[in-house]
This record gives sequence, C-alpha cells and structure tokens, in this order.
Amino acid sequence: MTFAEIGLHPALLAALADCGYSQPTSVQKQAIPAALAGNDLLVSSPTGSGKTAAFVLPALNLIASEQRPQSAKAPAHPTNTLRRGRPATRRPCTPAQPRMLVLTPTRELALQVTAASDRYAVRLRQVNAVAILGGMPYAKQMELLARNPEILVATPGRLIDHLNSGKIDFSLLRVLVLDEADRMLDMGFIEDIETIVGATPTTRQTLLFSATLEGTVGELAQRMTRCALRIRVDAVADRHEPIEQRMHFVDDQAHKNRLLDFLLRDAAIGQALVFTATRRDADLLTDRLNLAGLNAAALHGDMHQGARNRTLAAMRRGQ
Repeated sequence: MTFAEIGLHPALLAALADCGYSQPTSVQKQAIPAALAGNDLLVSSPTGSGKTAAFVLPALNLIASEQRPQSAKAPAHPTNTLRRGRPATRRPCTPAQPRMLVLTPTRELALQVTAASDRYAVRLRQVNAVAILGGMPYAKQMELLARNPEILVATPGRLIDHLNSGKIDFSLLRVLVLDEADRMLDMGFIEDIETIVGATPTTRQTLLFSATLEGTVGELAQRMTRCALRIRVDAVADRHEPIEQRMHFVDDQAHKNRLLDFLLRDAAIGQALVFTATRRDADLLTDRLNLAGLNAAALHGDMHQGARNRTLAAMRRGQ
C-alpha cells in the first residue's frame, strides 16, 4: 500500500514526496484509513513507528477538504504600518478557533509535532500549526494565537491558562489528539486533560496514542472516545538487534563510579546518554563527570527551559 492508495489529498501526497516518503509504516497503514473514515482511535505503537504522521495526515486531509467558515478566520490587520513597512499586529478581538488540537506531555514533543505538521501542510494554502508551551513569553503566545491556527499543539497546563482566560474557543474543533497519553497521566495532567476535553464539542473525532491502553489510560480512553477502534503495532522483533547489551555487577557506589568513568573514556564512544534514577542524581553525576574531565550536561524536568535547550543544542553540536 502507498500513501496515494490510502486516498490522501494531492497536496499532502506532494509534501510526502518532498520528504522522501512513499510507503506508509505499519501504524500509518492501519490508523490513517480508519481516521479518514471518521473513527475514534486508540493506538498503541512503539517509538519511531511513525505515529505523528498517523494522526497529522488525516487531520490535514480533513482541513484541506473543508473551508473554514468566514466568521472563524483571523481578524484582519489594521492598515497602519510599523517600522520597516511591516503590518502592525493587534491582539485578536475574538479567540483562536483551531480545527485540530494535539495535547502532548512535553515541550520537546510538542515542537516535534508542530514541525511535522508544517512539513506535511507546506503545500496547503493558509494552513498553519503553532505550539503553545510553558517557558514561552506571553506576548509570543498571544502573537501565535492571533494567527487563528488550524492546528494547535500544546501541553495541558499552558493550554488551561488560555482556555480559562477566553483566548481559545473550541467550538469549531474537529479533531482532538492525545499523544503519549500514558506519559501525560504519569505527569499528573489528568484533571487538566478532562477540563480541556470538556470544553471541546462532543462531535469531535478523538485519536489517543499511548504505549499502553490498559489501566488508567484505558479508563480515560473509554470516557473520551466513542466506539473507538483499537490498533496495536508491536515493535519489530529485530529493531534493536545491532545494539549490544551488557550487565555489569558492582561492589558499591564508588566501584560503579569508577566503572562508568572507564566506560565513558572508551575511544570508540563519541557521545553517550547516561540515565539516572532521579533528577538530583542527574545533577550530581553531571558535576562528578565534569570534575573528572568529561564534558557532561544534565537534562531533566526541573531545569529551566533555556538550560534544557542549551543541553540539547550542545549535544547536537557534539560538545
């Protein structure tokens, strides 16, 4: 099966071709046709299976086939101009009215979803995606909402702030996506999610993606979906075969520290990720590795977003 055989809009097919994609992944083969048919979905699939496209493409297909009502379009800019001839921007007198909402547990995932949405929508006219996140200046958030985006990607906590202040109206929402729902519940977003879902139309299409569909996630899914189809995609058996796994037994913390130092100084290792049990452990280990002459930086949820961004940027640069 190809994307063309699935029946996607020509503009989406062209964008996928630009990205070099022609064959859908397993989760995309199952989820996209089901979503195009209007079904609610409960999807369990492993990381790297292509789930973002599995929910973005059907929503874009819907947006491409429906004209946004005139009343829902963003207010026109005033005719006066600012320096350098740029149109003056004003705060919208009406709230943003997205057609698709994607809830994610973290800022980084929200930015990934927004970037993917932009890539797939590049050939669609007047379709834009924005991310509303913690750590973003309030003025910037208002500027993004003033665009009246078709696709809104957000973390639950920050979205609640704008919803309570009347800056967002979900009356025209067609598709709601809960991405990595299990992680959002683990992070304590259950009440925020229920509040947000309660503000959306009952006629919406709901697509829930999670590593597991049991327990609390299953209970949440049952309350928020209607006759949802379940799709489960297992990890490919040989996906991790090239990875060599080892277990080292240590006598105590000092022995473990010496062993980690020895492993990280292996000339064959260019970069490494070291996972710790707690955020405090991550900070302590980072300090110890730096004192030992290794370039290390921490990354965890207690860090300010600017510091997290600097860590990720330094790793991308190989520093």
